Amino acid sequence: MGKRFAPFGSFTSLQTCMTGERFNRITAKYSQLRIALVGDFCLDRYLEIDPAKSEISIETGLEVHNVVNVRSQPGATGTILNNLVALGIGEIHPIGFCGEDGEGFELLKALKAMRGVCLERFLQTPERRTFTYCKPLIVAPGQPPRELNRLDSKNWSSTSENISRQISDSLQRVADFADAIIIMDQVDVPETGVVTRDALDTVHSLATARPGLRILADSRRGLKNYPPVCLKMNESELCSLMGRRVSRTEEIQHSAAELSRAHGRTVFVTMADRGIVGAEPDGASEHVVACPVRGEIDIVGAGDAVTANLAAALAAGATLRESLELAMAAASIVIHQLGTTGTASVKQIGERL
Repeated sequence: MGKRFAPFGSFTSLQTCMTGERFNRITAKYSQLRIALVGDFCLDRYLEIDPAKSEISIETGLEVHNVVNVRSQPGATGTILNNLVALGIGEIHPIGFCGEDGEGFELLKALKAMRGVCLERFLQTPERRTFTYCKPLIVAPGQPPRELNRLDSKNWSSTSENISRQISDSLQRVADFADAIIIMDQVDVPETGVVTRDALDTVHSLATARPGLRILADSRRGLKNYPPVCLKMNESELCSLMGRRVSRTEEIQHSAAELSRAHGRTVFVTMADRGIVGAEPDGASEHVVACPVRGEIDIVGAGDAVTANLAAALAAGATLRESLELAMAAASIVIHQLGTTGTASVKQIGERL
């Protein structure tokens, strides 16, 4: 896990073009939106360790870490959901699965407690185990939390045709009413998660039949051969997709515009300390810089906050530039929340802008 609490570097101030009136008009629509979220939901389980209570095991002679608090929250695609909830989205429809295990119980409990989350299309099945990130944290007074080696639980076998069929059916149903659909493929091994080839075929059919439907996709393994939907990636993923190395901001902006024209949909590229680029098929593109760092940061979850805010803003009628500004403000808020995968509310984003 390494150096999670390292600063991005020097930031330029966020130069917003959005007026207070536009901000209020866009965010006032959030409570009316219905957003579907398709992907790999996991349980983020934090084990808070008090180093003052460390001891040596009599049996093994190894140091014992004593856990003094356990907290859990939805992670992976669930982190995007957490941010949509924080934004006050009216209805959030998660499409995914968990196992019939303790972690699945915890995940469902957390999801059920969230305002606006509709679980009719979220499966609990004995065929899969609950995807879990178990994060031991050393929590010492006066110091930022320090994460030890993570303990992950994943599915290594292929998702069954039965589950894939249910995911595809749910996708078709939410497309009838959703203002936006977010796709997040979080697994390392293809076909072991929610976003299978069958699910992507369904997305392709929906995107072709309904070109006005806002669908935003992100994938840990890259977006090569993805259906004609809006694509969100980082700069290294852009280089891989384009088959060439680009590094300067101007090159990234040009490449994003080229990819957007070829793909026929909006493309977003995050660039850490240099902010974010957005490009439209008609050649229009925007670059919004990142906000200044204000002390210690933890970058985990920043990309998910960006995804949630891009989807919500665009569904609410924001322009490309406005959606990028909202996403950068949200990311700035999230990275300053240490020892957790944070969120940003409309109030916090307004204050940051």
